[in-house]
Amino acid sequence: MSQVLDELVALLSLEAIEENLFRGVSQDLGFRQLFGGQVLGQCVSAASQTVEDDRHVHSLHGYFLRPGDATLPVVYQVDRVRDGGSFSTRRVMAIQKGKPIFTCSASFQYDEEGFHHQIEMPDVPGPENLKSETELALQVAASLPERMRERAVSAKPIEIRPVTVGNPFAPEPSEPVKYVWFRADGELPDTPAIHKYILGYASDFNLLTTSMLPHGVSVWQKFMQVASLDHSLWFHGNLRMDDWLLYAMDSPWAGNARGFSRGSIFNRQGQLVASVAQEGLTRVREDWK
Repeated sequence: MSQVLDELVALLSLEAIEENLFRGVSQDLGFRQLFGGQVLGQCVSAASQTVEDDRHVHSLHGYFLRPGDATLPVVYQVDRVRDGGSFSTRRVMAIQKGKPIFTCSASFQYDEEGFHHQIEMPDVPGPENLKSETELALQVAASLPERMRERAVSAKPIEIRPVTVGNPFAPEPSEPVKYVWFRADGELPDTPAIHKYILGYASDFNLLTTSMLPHGVSVWQKFMQVASLDHSLWFHGNLRMDDWLLYAMDSPWAGNARGFSRGSIFNRQGQLVASVAQEGLTRVREDWK
């Protein structure tokens, strides 16, 4: 693993400080608040550590309640709601400064046989000849806000290669559809849970901004107040985060300063390995202009 990927795995591993109580360190990605994907990944990790090894997380539904502080650790309190014959349910509260910043429910199930079908993987160019987001950021580094410039051009644990690229500083209206390839920057252990923690972390990149495409705005414009409000993630089976995955995103609706986006995640073999849905704040702040 690269150093930054090793640091991400450690970030998502968590420290057990009491039964059903865990603590995770935070990372500063240069945003106005703590990156939501960190909290998602750490919640999956906390819940998974309270479930028997033969049961695997298959869904997570959460709400972002308060902005998190990237300079402080996060405490995760797990409520063992139920352990049934087939499913286990956990409720997780992420806490900073004595107050909840995120809450979610996660469900686990053991493997069993059943009906199977899936949608087809979109036909888009592969990742081999695409530039990564880091390479694209280097091209416009001088225009990036100072607080985010160093992070944008530095090495990252998740390599993201957009299929289509627009100008984030002069965006033009386009269809609310986006495709990106992504993978961990290095080989990961053969531990299925780790790959799911990291997918939870990575699933928060790019999704919300899909709902902004028809309106010709981007997160790089200073008058936009953008934040995740909720996040749902379904795992359809085991996956590898150290091989390329295609994130196919679309936004069927926006209104009331909120944007709704959904995503389908495929592996290179065309298997649908996860599905995502999210609603976020996409507020135009006239007072910030």
